[in-house]
Amino acid sequence: MPSINFILPHWLYWGTLFVFPLIAMVMARRTQTRGYSLSIGYMILLTGGLLGLHRLYLRNLWGLIFIPLFFAILFANAQGREARELQSEAANVVSSAERVIGRLEPKVAGADDKIAGLEADLAEAEEGSFARIRAEKMLDKARDAKVADAERLAKAQADLEAARPGLVEAGEGRAFWSNFAFYTFLLICVLMAIDAVLLPGLVKRAQARLEAEGDEETPAEHRLEEVEHEEAEGDEAHIGTGFTGAIDRLSYYAGEFVSYWMVIAVIAYYFEVVARYVFNSPTIWVHEGMFLMFGMQYLVAGAYAALTDAHVKVDVFYAEWSPMRKALVDLFTSIFFFIFAGTLLVTGWIFAMDATVVNEISFSEWTIAYWPFKWAIVVGAVLLILQGVAKLLRDLATVGNAMKGA
Repeated sequence: MPSINFILPHWLYWGTLFVFPLIAMVMARRTQTRGYSLSIGYMILLTGGLLGLHRLYLRNLWGLIFIPLFFAILFANAQGREARELQSEAANVVSSAERVIGRLEPKVAGADDKIAGLEADLAEAEEGSFARIRAEKMLDKARDAKVADAERLAKAQADLEAARPGLVEAGEGRAFWSNFAFYTFLLICVLMAIDAVLLPGLVKRAQARLEAEGDEETPAEHRLEEVEHEEAEGDEAHIGTGFTGAIDRLSYYAGEFVSYWMVIAVIAYYFEVVARYVFNSPTIWVHEGMFLMFGMQYLVAGAYAALTDAHVKVDVFYAEWSPMRKALVDLFTSIFFFIFAGTLLVTGWIFAMDATVVNEISFSEWTIAYWPFKWAIVVGAVLLILQGVAKLLRDLATVGNAMKGA
């Protein structure tokens, strides 16, 4: 299989984080029509064509052909990885044995000449002299070294002979599974290319089939629209008017903006899975880029969570209280809220300034700058404080109205 060496450029990463949510927010506000879209079909073909999702989108069961082919690639790559490990192990054994043989063969071949020379020195040495004792020790050492080297050489030669067939077999297995995965991938590409040509006709037939079935929505589709409508109305019901309403809208749109980053995460991790398991080319940027994105999402969406009252809290007693009592308690607890939010803002500012001054970058090969992520702490803290101010003003108004009524 060919490898994928694509590394996401930093400008494309940041551009996607800013542009994609804006497009998604505009599309979400468009009037929804039932039916199939050719543009969406091509988008699904481009992103999920390996699994035949474009045909499944059109309710065409021929898309099921793609699934076993895709899993065949995954199986072949798994077998190829095992063959590669076996080949690596066998290659290490062969390389080690060849190094040992190359080092010991000259020593063993020259051991007899060395021993003969030491025997001659021993014969010439005077009986009982230091030279004779030294010659005897050196001769014994040379004979022992010859035996040990000969044994190690024989073992290395045996290991080499045993490992060579395994190396050849593992190499052949790796080549087979690699070719299998490659040609299966080519087959999927051919099917996708054919579908790219046929897609307009497929969309027309799917649309005609839908119209023939009738324009009435199914109960499931109707209920889904009701739930989506109720959720949208439920979130927007928290938005006030005037100055506090402006803050509420800012928090609402900021939360909606970063919520679409989840779609980016799905696409990015889908790319990672395909790159890793189909092309054996794991990325160096998907995981880092996504967890940094999720960190910013968590910070920026804090104000939205405060607006919609989505933060986790224990309200066993609070839920049954009157609006007046809730407002009084919220006014008291707002002290701790602003201490936390203020600390987050000051600390985030220090982190962001330090990272900006030194142009802090990640330690990975992606080397993305960290200072924009640090500034997200500041942005999230500012949004949270503004939302806290809006909540404070509403609580004061509640208390004031209750006192006037009393």
